[in-house]
Amino acid sequence: MDEKTTFLVTGENPKGWTIEALLTEVQNDMVKRCTKIIDDQRPEARAVLNNNIDILAMLNQCIAKAQDSTRILNRLGRHVDGRPRIGVP
Repeated sequence: MDEKTTFLVTGENPKGWTIEALLTEVQNDMVKRCTKIIDDQRPEARAVLNNNIDILAMLNQCIAKAQDSTRILNRLGRHVDGRPRIGVP
């Protein structure tokens, strides 16, 4: 079964996003959304803002993990014959 990614960079999709770039873009959008509700003192708005702050923190951790994976993969270099650096072809 040949699975293709929709968003992420691969050999077949070299213009795709890295995981960290995609998560950073989501994080940026969430920050912009938070600025629109930051002055709303209603309990519902505060609950949503608090949830978003938690999600942003988790995204930050995910971005750091993705950056670590990229560093690991970059240390492996590229195969001359086009094989993947990791995984079973």
